[in-house]
Amino acid sequence: MVPSPKLLNDIKWNTRQRMQYIEIMAYYTGVVSRSNVAKTFGISDAAATKDLKLYGDVAPDNLVYRQAVFGFVPTPSFKAMFGDLAPEKVLPLIAANLPISEGAFTEEPVYGVAVEGLPLPSRLPSQEIVAQVIRAAHNHRKLNVHYNSLSDRNGSDEMRIIEPHSLINTGLRWHIRAYCEESFDFRDFVLSRISEAEMLDEPAESSAEFDDDWIEQIDVKLMPHPGLTSRKQQNLLLDYGAKDGVIELRVRRALLGYLLHRLSVDTSVDHSLNPNAYQLVVANRDEVEQFAGWAFD
Repeated sequence: MVPSPKLLNDIKWNTRQRMQYIEIMAYYTGVVSRSNVAKTFGISDAAATKDLKLYGDVAPDNLVYRQAVFGFVPTPSFKAMFGDLAPEKVLPLIAANLPISEGAFTEEPVYGVAVEGLPLPSRLPSQEIVAQVIRAAHNHRKLNVHYNSLSDRNGSDEMRIIEPHSLINTGLRWHIRAYCEESFDFRDFVLSRISEAEMLDEPAESSAEFDDDWIEQIDVKLMPHPGLTSRKQQNLLLDYGAKDGVIELRVRRALLGYLLHRLSVDTSVDHSLNPNAYQLVVANRDEVEQFAGWAFD
């Protein structure tokens, strides 16, 4: 059943934002409740109930109430009405902990300043796959995936049972952190290499609290590349807001390698890389190398 254009157009802008949140929450986590809407937007339970009823009036074929989960779940015929549910739109919202996207109600920059980003490849699978991954992490369920690993000798996808707990955004691509039943350890799986995904009914047996490299954090100390001139080194320290000549960052042990790559750090033993392309080096290599051996030359 398609709602009339008039009904959609009569919905006020702030209400449309809550409608969009209802869609994202329902589709990607598998359930949206009255308390979700009330807590996220700081409104009363009665107002949240009114929003969910309005959404049901606008998109009657999208959600159905399930007493077992005390909320509304998406139907097989679910179709977004209020926003773009593509992973490249939704995942940044999850990373920034924002309930909505497309907040602007005009084509003109609302702050009077134009912003342009780089046209980078999305490197993401379909929204159906991403939704299964997020639902498994959200509901603490096992996930059956077909994964195309670069280390696979046959070059074909492998079926794996994983137990995901957290998303990782490196700035260049997205991963899911999960326990792998095949390797008996926690690993990062690149979302774009997952060709199929299905959340299983089986509850996950492992969670983030058992993932030592995820829980534990370390301090990585960076310094300007010794191959840079003294003036460039000083400007670089100013650029990064360094203290006492050292740029110190605290990071989860599991994310150390990604951080070094993102900042283009020269991780070679003798600092032999081009200092103009790799402007930083690790000052406490002996303390941190063991947690990201793959990122060090």
